[in-house]
Amino acid sequence: MRPSNEEERSVRAAVEGELRLLDPGVRASPDAVTELLDPEFTEFGASGRRYDRTSILAVTSAVDESAREPTVATGMSGVLLAPGLVHLTYVSESDGRRVTRSSLWRRRDAQWQLYFHQGTPAGPS
Repeated sequence: MRPSNEEERSVRAAVEGELRLLDPGVRASPDAVTELLDPEFTEFGASGRRYDRTSILAVTSAVDESAREPTVATGMSGVLLAPGLVHLTYVSESDGRRVTRSSLWRRRDAQWQLYFHQGTPAGPS
């Protein structure tokens, strides 16, 4: 069955937001990251640590993104779970590390924001 226009637009918006969050220039800007994170954001990182909006901003602001290898996302796909809620999955690769990722994007006040994210270390490709 072909996805509806609403599903296509919603998934596209979530994908665009996810790719922005992977951009080193965006990650280096606390204001840009804040705009993309839901106030109730939670993450279970590939490190095993739990983050909220405040703690992830501290991490992204402290890392010199220019020194890191750019993150490459592959196999990104999404599905509209309910109006205003999109689930994305993909694999990221950076600095020789592969991570399977899952994100929930929520639309609030016509803006898509990352509500939940989980990264799980993956084996070699």
